[in-house]
Amino acid sequence: MIHKEIPVTINGKETDARLYTYFWSNSEELYDGRKRPCVLICPGGAYRMTSDREAEGVAVKFMDMGCHAAVLRYTTAPSEVFPDAFLEVAACVKMLRENAEKWYIDTEKILIQGSSAGGHLAAMYGTYWNNEKLAEILDTTVEELRPNGQILSYPVITTGKFRHKDTFRNLLGDLWDEFKGTCSLEWNVSENTPNTFIWHTFTDATVPVENSLMYVQALVKADIPVEFHLFPEGEHGLGTATQLSLGADGRGVQRQCARWMPLVKAWIDTL
Repeated sequence: MIHKEIPVTINGKETDARLYTYFWSNSEELYDGRKRPCVLICPGGAYRMTSDREAEGVAVKFMDMGCHAAVLRYTTAPSEVFPDAFLEVAACVKMLRENAEKWYIDTEKILIQGSSAGGHLAAMYGTYWNNEKLAEILDTTVEELRPNGQILSYPVITTGKFRHKDTFRNLLGDLWDEFKGTCSLEWNVSENTPNTFIWHTFTDATVPVENSLMYVQALVKADIPVEFHLFPEGEHGLGTATQLSLGADGRGVQRQCARWMPLVKAWIDTL
């Protein structure tokens, strides 16, 4: 396995963000040189932290399914989160494409996965990746920044009635009035939004399922292919929903919800 900690840089300047790779190595015995999908993982944590429950365990599970994975520990409060975290995702997508040959990455399957507030970050990137100014900042082309799909686990989506207040307090702070419309992603889906896999639980008491329902409706309206799974039970922050995400507090395992990972692997295979 190629497991590295890589500083995330923007315009040659090192940020506080770090990318942790979980890549299959090019073993002559086990690996025939084929390119693998790569999943860029954005853990949740209300933009206050990046949750371990939604990081390494998720990466290892994607590796188990034959994918490369990379965990982005992006900028969180009290640092200036917006738009820094968004720029860090873009810089990582650029990095993955630039090193695709070396790391045996399938450039048609560079996917962004996010949980909770990380789901908001992933979906925000899926919304605004094709911005010429963003490409200019990163000294690249818009096409190099393209995500080929997004995988959203119980995501924060809306700044409206069903918003998760702490997420947007940490993300925007004093910028709330200026950017609350921009960051309410159900209103900003376009033809550039990538194919989407999304799941949520009916009993999520932290980020209401309406976040996903509104986003799915917006995707359908924009004719963006979407696969949506709503599980009847499960608390917020499940990660893999298996023992890999079991917390010290005993939370994190929900057998029925654990099906989301085999389901997303089938979805990845069809892209």
